[in-house]
Formats: sequence, C-alpha cells, structure tokens
Amino acid sequence: MSGSTRVALIQARPVYYDLDACVAKAVSLIAEAANHGARLAAFGETFFPGYPAWLDCASDYARWDHPPTKQLYARLVANSLAVDSPQMRQLRDCAAQHAIVLVLGFNEKVTPGRGNRSLYNSIVTIDADGEIVNHHRKLRPTYTEQLVWAQGDGAGLSAVDTAAGRVGALVCWEHWMPHARQALHISDETIHIALWPAVKESHQIASRHYAFEGRTFVLAVGNIMPAADFPPELSLPPDLRDQAEALLLNGGSAIIAPDGEYLVAPVYNDETIIVADLDLSLIAQEQMTLDVTGGYARDDVFTFGVNRNRLS
Repeated sequence: MSGSTRVALIQARPVYYDLDACVAKAVSLIAEAANHGARLAAFGETFFPGYPAWLDCASDYARWDHPPTKQLYARLVANSLAVDSPQMRQLRDCAAQHAIVLVLGFNEKVTPGRGNRSLYNSIVTIDADGEIVNHHRKLRPTYTEQLVWAQGDGAGLSAVDTAAGRVGALVCWEHWMPHARQALHISDETIHIALWPAVKESHQIASRHYAFEGRTFVLAVGNIMPAADFPPELSLPPDLRDQAEALLLNGGSAIIAPDGEYLVAPVYNDETIIVADLDLSLIAQEQMTLDVTGGYARDDVFTFGVNRNRLS
C-alpha cells in the first residue's frame, strides 16, 4: 500500500439539540476542511445534534420517570437525524460538492412509520460522490446511555472502500470490545475513525492500542461542550452554575500512526480543524512484525464470525 491521503478531524461544538442549525454549522466546517485539501473529514460521537453529557453530571437526571429528563429526551428525538431525511441529504450533497469523504456520528431516529421509535448511536460513512457506503449502529450503549439509545447490530461492522482509502469506524467503548475490533481488522482497514464524546486519557490509550493492534491509522475525534450548552430542561450541577465557559467535553482529538505513536498529539479545549497527511506505506511497514489478520490470526486455532444482518 502506497500513496498519501490528507484527512481532517473536525473538533467542534454542536448546536445542541437543534438539528437544522447543527447541520448548517457542519456544512460550513466541511467546506473549510475541503479548502485545506482534506479528502476525508470526521466528526465526533453523536455530533448531530450533540452527545448527552448530562447523563454523567448527576444521578438525579437518570432516575426513573424523571419529568425534566423525559422532556429533554423528547426534544432529542425531535432533533435526531434519520438516514433518509432532508438533513442527511444536505450532508450528502455537501460531500459530493466538495468531493470529500465524511464520517459522521449522529443520534439516529428511524423514519416514522417503520414501527421502530428507538434512537441509536450511529455512524454513517458518505463517499466523495455523496453516496452512503456504510451505516453502523453502536453495538452496546454504556451504562446510563441505555436510557437514550437502543442496542445496535453488526450490519455496518466493516471497513468500506472510499475515495480516501478503505475506512472503518467504531464508537467509544466499542474499542474495548475485542470481537468488534477484530471484525474491523479483518475487513482490511486503511483508516479507522474512533468516535468519542471527548478523547480523555483512557480513550487515548484505547485509540493508540487500536492503531498498534490493527496496524492502521486512527483518527480519534472528540467534541466540545461548554457548560453554557447544558440543556435548559435540567439544572446545572452547583459547581458549574457560575462557569458558563467550563468544558464538559474538551475535545482531545488526535491522529495516531500504525505503530501506535502520535502523528498529531491530542488537541484540547479548542474548536478546531486538525489536518494531516497520512503516508499509507507505513501500514505495510508495521505489518511486518504484527498482522492480527494474517500471521498472528491462527485460523487453525480460532474461528470468528459476524452476523451482519440489520435487526430493525
């Protein structure tokens, strides 16, 4: 494998729980990334229209039958993104206009009338011609996230060919699921997108491990969320009430090479677009010593399979 690909990590502050405004902001940021020459751009976990960081702020918000939380959830449902929605069409058109591959984290709602009202923590990969080439739903929401999202499935658990290379992605704690990682490794990734709410230290470790294990480039992408964006349905925790600029999510986006070392060190606390060129020949160089899909796979000892059916 040879050649070079320029990529962009869009570390930004969503327009929280306002889908149309969030898409408009994203379109502007995608254009900026394309102007930097990026062939691929990625956003953080559920950027559209924001990660529910309030779940971790106080146990009261996640308790049973809590009216303010139920009201907030209803607003999130109203502003979540369906794969076949006009807002997704805007993003697809933007990808085609700028000939750029997009990897987008979003709160997904199923189109009304299909008998499924659950939300999912999802990723779409849009190729440079505007076509959706992959759609993955997070396999297992973590802890209180189960109040917001249903379990996903294996339908999108694969890397796919794009104009920027063969691209795969996982969400957050999926990077600690060995079988999920191996499913992506055996699909021959060139570039892996690791979507996080923010890329704190343990998330950096998981992202670097993934790069080393899979011998792939990892783009670890996080979001920015100041206390000022805390949903009005809920009361701010006391320690944040006079700190509107304090960050609940502080970014930490980074680019990691196939040897597990940083190509771009983590960037915290700023809305920014991180751009870098990936030397794809480094993948083969690192596979010389470790290839978990080849010499280290031991298919004569282990068997592995993935159910890639869409469950609903």
